[in-house]
Amino acid sequence: MNILDPETVLFEDNHLLVVNKPAGLLTQPVPDDNRDSLEEMAKAYLKEVYNKPGRVYLHAVHRIDRQVSGLVIFARTDKALSRLNQAMRDKRITKIYHALVEGSPGPPGVTIQLKNHLSHRSHHALVTHSKTADSREATLTYTVLKKNAQLSLVQIDLDTGRYHQIRAQLAYAGFPILGDKKYGSANTFGTQDAIGLHSYNTRFPHPVRAEELNIIAPYPIYWQGSSQGLIS
Repeated sequence: MNILDPETVLFEDNHLLVVNKPAGLLTQPVPDDNRDSLEEMAKAYLKEVYNKPGRVYLHAVHRIDRQVSGLVIFARTDKALSRLNQAMRDKRITKIYHALVEGSPGPPGVTIQLKNHLSHRSHHALVTHSKTADSREATLTYTVLKKNAQLSLVQIDLDTGRYHQIRAQLAYAGFPILGDKKYGSANTFGTQDAIGLHSYNTRFPHPVRAEELNIIAPYPIYWQGSSQGLIS
């Protein structure tokens, strides 16, 4: 089992661990899949750093796709997990994503809402204009930050959190995420297991202390070389 790189740790105390996940790594272990996961690597990190005997309690509060990089929040206690799950249900956890998309979704500064219905297929999300028997409403808002002739850097604020929502909705709107060949991109990005989607910023109430945390995850290094000057 590999151990989490300490440089990816963005916040750590007795209740929480917030990590900048590399693309290509599962957030949590999957049955019958021997690949490393961020959660198991983080457990190994805590066990080694704090010399913990026995099993280490750690649980992801949310997940991001294997091909996506960026912020993942882990609870280190059952109390923290319960309170953060409630904060998630109350929509008191804000998650902001940045994406490099192909094409021009609008001029810099414009903010646009996308509202569709998504159906969960096998490892894929299907977008429809109207509700179907197995679909759920999906809403997000994006703001164009920068653009050039081929690419745009957009900031995404999720109102709902559906399976592959950002990837499917942006592709359906005509602006697939760079490197996301599952949803229509014809280009590669970074490594074979990466797409141009990054969980960039999260704000949420600390589960024990009376304070709000505001954490930003730096872009992976390869974003600079692949962004055609949009990331400096």
